Amino acid sequence: MALVLVVEDEPEIAEVLEGYLRQAGYRTERAADGVAALALFRAARPDLVLLDINLPGMDGLDVLRGIRKIDATPVVFLTARSDELDTVLGLELGADDYVTKPFSPREVMARVKAVLRRGAAVDDAGDPVVRVGPLELEPGRWRATYDGHGLPVTVTEFRILHHLAAHPGRVADRAELLEVALPDSDALERVIDTHLKNLRRKLDEAGGPHLIETVRGAGYRLRAR
Repeated sequence: MALVLVVEDEPEIAEVLEGYLRQAGYRTERAADGVAALALFRAARPDLVLLDINLPGMDGLDVLRGIRKIDATPVVFLTARSDELDTVLGLELGADDYVTKPFSPREVMARVKAVLRRGAAVDDAGDPVVRVGPLELEPGRWRATYDGHGLPVTVTEFRILHHLAAHPGRVADRAELLEVALPDSDALERVIDTHLKNLRRKLDEAGGPHLIETVRGAGYRLRAR
């Protein structure tokens, strides 16, 4: 069963979350601060991280930066309503989804299951490799390359890019991309803009500038080659 790392400095909240996760059959590890979280992440290599933004010492944003230097493990932020700017920054840094405090444990569980299910859905789909010019996507391996160079995309970014690449030249609006990337989330449609901003930056760095086009008033599309 999947291993979930709970990073939360309030013991009561962490205990409740771990209880619900274990009841659902997940294995858990817990860290109460950022330094311990990164050390445990490296040692345990969890399948998903529940990460509070407000942590003592190293905050959740710095923890996420550290995680993204290692791999693209799904990360779901636990954030207060007043932390909207931090939430957006977290998405820009590569978080996959977020849950706003105060939340019910069942809401968090639904989000955890949804994020893990999205990963399993692509992995089990048996979809063929998608190629659009130098861009190549391997769904079964969550692997994206441009001109032979790996793209360090997150699970959510991969799903968006895969959907656009599977339909090159066709415009997809925010609602469609949100359903593809975060089907069980209550995230706002503008979250898609943040993920697309990240994808464009990564493609630019790999030598694929302007591959994703904005169609004003309609949505986004991948340039057909």
